Amino acid sequence: MEAKRSQFVLKLLPSFADFAFLMPIAYLFGSLGGSRSLLNDCDTGWHIRTGEWILAHGRIPFQDIFSFSKPGQPWFAWEWLSDVLLAWLNGIDGLRAVLLFSIAIICATFTLLYLLTRRKSNVLIAISVTMVAAAASSIHWLARPHLFTFLFLVLFYGGLERVREGKDKIAGIPILWLFPIVTVLWTNLHGGFFVGILLIAAYGAGELLQFFFQAAGAERQAAGRKARAYLASAGFCALASLVNPYTYHLHVHMAQYLRDPWNSEHIIEFLSPNFHQPRALFFEAYLVAAIAAAFWCVSRRRFVEPIVIALWAHGGLLAARNIAIFVIVAAPIVAEALQYGLEHAAEWNLPERLRSLAARFNSVAAQTAEMEAVPRWRLASIAGFAMVAALMFAPHPPEKFRAEFDPSRYPQKALASIRPDGATRIFTHDEWGDYLIWTGNRSFVDGRSDFYGDDFEQKYMDVLHMKLGWEKTLSEFGVDTILMPLDAPLTGALKESSHWHVVYDDGMALVFRPSGRNGGEVSAALTSGGTGRDREVTKTEASDRAITLTKSKT
Repeated sequence: MEAKRSQFVLKLLPSFADFAFLMPIAYLFGSLGGSRSLLNDCDTGWHIRTGEWILAHGRIPFQDIFSFSKPGQPWFAWEWLSDVLLAWLNGIDGLRAVLLFSIAIICATFTLLYLLTRRKSNVLIAISVTMVAAAASSIHWLARPHLFTFLFLVLFYGGLERVREGKDKIAGIPILWLFPIVTVLWTNLHGGFFVGILLIAAYGAGELLQFFFQAAGAERQAAGRKARAYLASAGFCALASLVNPYTYHLHVHMAQYLRDPWNSEHIIEFLSPNFHQPRALFFEAYLVAAIAAAFWCVSRRRFVEPIVIALWAHGGLLAARNIAIFVIVAAPIVAEALQYGLEHAAEWNLPERLRSLAARFNSVAAQTAEMEAVPRWRLASIAGFAMVAALMFAPHPPEKFRAEFDPSRYPQKALASIRPDGATRIFTHDEWGDYLIWTGNRSFVDGRSDFYGDDFEQKYMDVLHMKLGWEKTLSEFGVDTILMPLDAPLTGALKESSHWHVVYDDGMALVFRPSGRNGGEVSAALTSGGTGRDREVTKTEASDRAITLTKSKT
């Protein structure tokens, strides 16, 4: 009777899987900016508006629907299915529904990653490795379609590990032949579908190396069969990715975009990671641990893991946007290597104190595993998520739970003062261009850098930096309004120009109109006086550079 009561109590208590689920929530609202941090760039806005356009017109757009600078030009709505889903959620209850759904995807991703890592190590190692992975990947936690790539990556990873373990079927269907079906969905949700194809191919390449380095015999033949199966699945996934509204044209467009050197020079997420940022330390620690784990795998004649680590460590060092992918694929490998090291610490020539600590850790982990073996009702996960939802849907939510674009980052008041109509042509930097789309206005440029192309983007950059011909560019496109942040270099030049004058200044955003034009239709709300800042806005601060760099384009 007592044992049954203890089992019942344990079912009510949180498990480490609950901790893995709630950990992103704790990090998001504890260390980060809460709900608003998921909207730290405004690409979410144009994704929602794209979905609304699709729902309203019943078709996928093939031409631009948002800009006044390139109207009707060919455009690829890469993530059209995600856009429709985000628009549907926004229609249910605005950005609150969108953000809550995004939080659910992040939590599900790291819960699944914990469960996968748990198969390679004890619970304490698994939860620790997952926590570091979550912290390292948080630089890319945004309410946008790329969250689906994180989720599908973990699902593919778990499926490949099951195949490797000999559990190659789900409901009687071979897992490797389920991948192409899922790839169709992934392709239409986000352009990161190639990550899954590369992961499967890496398993095939690893087995192929195993085949070449293995002596003749049954193991060599088995490695050859596995390599063929993995590579065939990757090939069929590649074919399945053609099932999208743009067919192979999407792949050509993506290849051209990802190879474009302009991106690695101007787009923040395509730049190499900045190791001076605090969160980069998590990536650095993972990098060191993953390289050590790769060498350990090679010493045991296992080649899949080193290929996976080499592929995405290179990707993470090449572009910060790939860090999240790297830490996800590295987590189970690092956990397994740590598990092996702790289990064999007693056999190594280590100081007695370290061997004693390892033995004690293994003992605690074994006792914890016994408690974890008892099935739980996941009440902690349900309660934690429900509390977040309640706070977000409260009549007056706390600041970190407000589902809104941060008013200190976006020119809500300035746009209200302009009262733009369909004929207003506003020039602003690309992130605020996203906000223009979100608020129902046409943009000169926005976050869709793959659409605008290098030549146009260079013209846009030349205007921001007042290079020769910048006023001619504005004239060519009929720009009649300029909306800029206070600290942008262009702002200082406009205040000195005889061709433009300030009609609105709220201390965060300024609105300029051509001089000599009747600006009566614009509310000139110089709420902070607009004095004493002419010299300041021409300074080249560190923040100026961020204005000239575009946000991610996923």
